[in-house]
Amino acid sequence: MPSETFDYIIVGAGSAGCTLANRLTANGKYSVCLLEAGGNGNSPVVKAPAALVLMMRSKINNWAYQTTPQVGLNGRRGYQPRGKCLGGSSAINAMLYVRGHRNDYDSWAAQGNEGWSYNDVLPYFIRSECNETYGHDSEFHGNAGPLNVVDLVCPSPLNKAFISSAQEQGLPHNPDYNGKEQHGCFQYQVTQKNGERWGANAAYLRPAMSRSNLKIITQAPFNKIIFNGQRAVGVSYFQGNQLHEVRARREVIVCAGAFGSPHLLMLSGIGPADTLQKHGIPVQKHLPGVGQNLQDHIDYTVAYKTNYNRDTFGVSLRGSARVAAGAAQWAAKREGIVTTPYAEAGAFVYSGEGLSAPDLQMVFVVAVVDDHGRKMHLGHGYSCHIEVLRPKSRGEVSLNSANPLDAPRIDPKFLSERDDLELLVKGAKRQSKILESAHFAKYQPELIYPVDWRDDAAIEADIRNRADTQYHPTSTCKMGPESDAMAVVDSTLKVRGIDGLRVVDASVMPSIIGGNTNAPTIMIAEKAADMILQSA
Repeated sequence: MPSETFDYIIVGAGSAGCTLANRLTANGKYSVCLLEAGGNGNSPVVKAPAALVLMMRSKINNWAYQTTPQVGLNGRRGYQPRGKCLGGSSAINAMLYVRGHRNDYDSWAAQGNEGWSYNDVLPYFIRSECNETYGHDSEFHGNAGPLNVVDLVCPSPLNKAFISSAQEQGLPHNPDYNGKEQHGCFQYQVTQKNGERWGANAAYLRPAMSRSNLKIITQAPFNKIIFNGQRAVGVSYFQGNQLHEVRARREVIVCAGAFGSPHLLMLSGIGPADTLQKHGIPVQKHLPGVGQNLQDHIDYTVAYKTNYNRDTFGVSLRGSARVAAGAAQWAAKREGIVTTPYAEAGAFVYSGEGLSAPDLQMVFVVAVVDDHGRKMHLGHGYSCHIEVLRPKSRGEVSLNSANPLDAPRIDPKFLSERDDLELLVKGAKRQSKILESAHFAKYQPELIYPVDWRDDAAIEADIRNRADTQYHPTSTCKMGPESDAMAVVDSTLKVRGIDGLRVVDASVMPSIIGGNTNAPTIMIAEKAADMILQSA
């Protein structure tokens, strides 16, 4: 079949793919083809921050994956929303700007990944960032990068109750949790600009769209990587029922995420040989680590109803009128309550003494959250997530079939390690003291799923009944030294044993970071762009 040839092919236009498409085309020397399975992601449902609730619980710009039945979750199938449009998951997420702890990156370097310590990656966080609050006077922040970071435009007064209560429980107020110290409570900063979502599409891709050396193909799910011997030379993809090909002179760069990247590698014959042979896929390269080492933040959410409906979102006549007025205000001025990501305040928490970094994260939401927003409740309320930041449980991504249009098999193995459950119980008890203090008394809260916080067994049962992902899957194509038999890529993100092929996204994290993963994924792509251009 006829095919076009480019210097670089990028598979996946998520946070990493958009970043690379911009950086690799900026000097005008190299041509790039960017393939994306979804659409253009340019609708008001993406731009309006509060509209995330419509995408998270549906298939609008969303793969809406399901996991295998999880033994640790009483046999329930988990829900895994992932972005399916230009911008990827940065088009459907809650826009929270979080980098993780410095120890996370020092741990990557200690695992044999030269050039990935905190001091090595900090310049790339700074380069990517335009922080309207801290960018001008902090050694930790940037003020000229593509990714705009702001304080909440219209925060709920309810955040004050959360922060005051958290302080009373011993947490320091720490507005710049991405600076010198992560520990403490705060209102989240968000990736927005002028009242709109500012994901990777807006930040990186749109400014590059007018460049003649960039071609973007949407509605183009991948089929497989094309090889000449042990060198990647192209990609085949679908448009409608037709297969098409594009060819790469220099590299194929896989940016399809923690689920999509190992899926594409395995469909192309790179992965555990027994898995490939089981599905009749010829083995191009036996790499047993492909799809292994899946790590994700297990999350437990508690929700409270309240009759005090002015500061929260909910299903009511007054709530509907408030949202309608807010939508008109946002349409006219890009201001008001439609700028909310719902997740507005939070904290990084130590579960005990002697820890080198917080091991729990709280995300306070000014609406009722039940089953990812898929179970609706009449009335108003608020919620709070508590998540284990460095879980010991390890899952895997594999194949359901050799059909590239079938979803990958996702098995996070949540709570397969007892320590994760015990830490989550401890975190839930700590969280309850914050949420049920006198600071919330005027809201007269009522716990939707009542739990006796003095009873560890009851908390454990509720966790197994309702916990699920916090949307941060990583590490399925882990970066590691040659001595690590499960490493898929080296410290330059090149796939081991294959020429002309890299993976650049959250799947390369050797271990999950302590926080949300969008900003770190963009950082990885910024650093990868430098490495690619230096080797060109």
